[in-house]
Amino acid sequence: METLVVDHPLVAHKLTTLRDVRTDSPTFRRLADELVTLLAYEATRDVRVTDVTVQTPVAPADGVRLAKPYPLVVPILRAGLGMLDGMTRLLPTAEVGFLGMIRNESTLQAETYATRLPDDLSGRQCYVVDPMLATGGTLAAAIQFLFDRGAVDVTALCLLAAPEGLAYMDKVFANSGKPIRVVTAALDERLNEHGYIVPGLGDAGDRLYGVV
Repeated sequence: METLVVDHPLVAHKLTTLRDVRTDSPTFRRLADELVTLLAYEATRDVRVTDVTVQTPVAPADGVRLAKPYPLVVPILRAGLGMLDGMTRLLPTAEVGFLGMIRNESTLQAETYATRLPDDLSGRQCYVVDPMLATGGTLAAAIQFLFDRGAVDVTALCLLAAPEGLAYMDKVFANSGKPIRVVTAALDERLNEHGYIVPGLGDAGDRLYGVV
């Protein structure tokens, strides 16, 4: 598994405001959207393309277009929805699937409650978006779900990651033989006794949409 922590001053600037407890939900949503687009730029470096030739007003020019089947973007509900627009802004031709997963606060294990994905993902590149990689259970379950349907290449975009979550992902997929990447804005210190990232930014879903 490959991990990329995006080291860029604009990323750090936006993340700092996201962390601030005084940042209200509308501002949080806007900054998360902007931050995801910056992360997506790095996450899509290996997106598949096909060679094409186009005619400019002056002469033919060699170039590339996104290859089919187009990438699939998969937000993990509900917090992942706050990252969807930022991702599809960079990949407007991508298709979108939805995966509803929630962490059981007693066991800290991921439970699936809703899916809206193609049954056959053979040959597909998938981009999973979820704000927090904490214990790693939810993200690992989501990636395995995609692999079980035939996906061949999965990249996860997270605003924050914890060392424990990355270690768990490494353990789960150590022998998978499939390319997995995690792209994040920061690697934080640790998890607390409740499984939350420290210093983190709190519950991303609540900060995006309010406490419901």
